Amino acid sequence: MEVEIDEEAVKAAGAEPLTDGRRGLRIRGWEIESRKLPILNSHELLQWEKKLQTSHFPEMIFGNSCLILRHEATDTVINFNAFDALTGWKEEALPPVEVPAAAKWKFRSKPFQEVILDYDYTFTTPYCGSETIDTEKMSKENTLDGACCLKWEDTVERIDLVGLAAKEPILFYDEVVLYEDELADNGISLLTVKVRVMPSGWFLLLRFWLRVDGVLMRLRDTRMHGIFADLSFPVVLRENCWREDTFDSLAAKGYPVDAAAYGDPSSISQRLPIVMHKTQKLKLRARQ
Repeated sequence: MEVEIDEEAVKAAGAEPLTDGRRGLRIRGWEIESRKLPILNSHELLQWEKKLQTSHFPEMIFGNSCLILRHEATDTVINFNAFDALTGWKEEALPPVEVPAAAKWKFRSKPFQEVILDYDYTFTTPYCGSETIDTEKMSKENTLDGACCLKWEDTVERIDLVGLAAKEPILFYDEVVLYEDELADNGISLLTVKVRVMPSGWFLLLRFWLRVDGVLMRLRDTRMHGIFADLSFPVVLRENCWREDTFDSLAAKGYPVDAAAYGDPSSISQRLPIVMHKTQKLKLRARQ
């Protein structure tokens, strides 16, 4: 998605681009930064194997890429990174999804070897972000290990998606890919986070998208919205919505079974039944 940024609108909103070569914006007490770096090299991958106690990883891990939202008055940091997402995958430890027969040979390390997958090769994660009170500069790994976590409260409030669709200048936009796997050319497993900043607030979408061709589709969305209206006691709303269905179930409803019809998760999300939905809010308070 290409977004044209109006520099005059940025100035009018009282925002400032980040300096020192960083990509992002400082506005209304928030510092919003995206980092987009290459995939992990072999040395970094070995370190991750030791930390996560696994040798199973997605084909492409952008382990040094992340999105960071820092509320300066409260030292609150909301961060999205691949390491914490894969930690969530390992902890959830879902049973393996059926491998399509046509793809089984691609999972073999030796010819005629029986395919036994004893792990979730789709890398499905329950991850919905990392948040903390951060008093030190984040580590180079972009993780927040050992930091004090904040408390999200359940709420009946909802993110106003209709209001967010209203015409408003976009002061900053970016999309960060955290990891991706093509499932041996038989689908897609993709974790991304997108953010946009407007004069009224910021909005982001963390999306895990899975399509195992002929078998299953799974969509796990986390939306967050921070409004600039109350600078003293800002509130962040978070909505989690998980959807999934099998190709067989979709076919029974009259939908196509060709995987080519399901390239864009946004266009087919309403076809997938909701399996989990919850809304929470985070109240920020200035440090004492």
